[in-house]
Amino acid sequence: MEYSRIMKHAIIIGATGLVGSTLTQQLLQDDYFLKVTLLVRKPLSITNPKLEQVIFDFEHPDTSKVKGDVLFCAMGTTLKKAGSKKAQYLIDCEYPYQVGQIAHSNGIENYILVSSIGADANSSSYYLRTKGELEQKLSALEFAKLVCVRPSLILGNRGEFRFGEKLGVVLDSILSPLMIGPLKKYRGVHVDKIVRMLIKASKESFPERTTFIESDAIYAL
Repeated sequence: MEYSRIMKHAIIIGATGLVGSTLTQQLLQDDYFLKVTLLVRKPLSITNPKLEQVIFDFEHPDTSKVKGDVLFCAMGTTLKKAGSKKAQYLIDCEYPYQVGQIAHSNGIENYILVSSIGADANSSSYYLRTKGELEQKLSALEFAKLVCVRPSLILGNRGEFRFGEKLGVVLDSILSPLMIGPLKKYRGVHVDKIVRMLIKASKESFPERTTFIESDAIYAL
């Protein structure tokens, strides 16, 4: 598939995490993108001629700062890190949706979301229900293109210790060879593959306004 030759202005929310930081580095190296803007709470120790860092208050957002061609969302946290379900919901759903509303109002037509395998607004799991609710709310905004990328366990060096994820990595290394057929989509996926899929999805056209890319498709990339 051929991509548009027009160089794009990308905006990222959630640039400090594993996926967001890797995405930032890859976008800065991609000639398709002329400018990369990070909406952050405090400046990051990274510089590049293409990079713009905007101090952004998610509680009281400055709508004039959300302007570009494509919005990438890699925001996400854990219940332990957030401290409460309410705080987790703000980061996993409310902030990404609010910025999405602003982006849509400002004419941004493309939203590329890092969601999760099993995301479902009716799930019994609070985490998966929150992710599913975000997908539903963003889909209702009717972006020209909304792509929800749904990775399984994200593999990579986070620079912080998360016991649950460390255990998951160990189990994945043992069980991954046994995951065949329908179980393939539950294999862990390295962050580099996820980022490649995010960037690929931002450049491609899809037949529907909302597209879901499952973890097995990311793994196969």
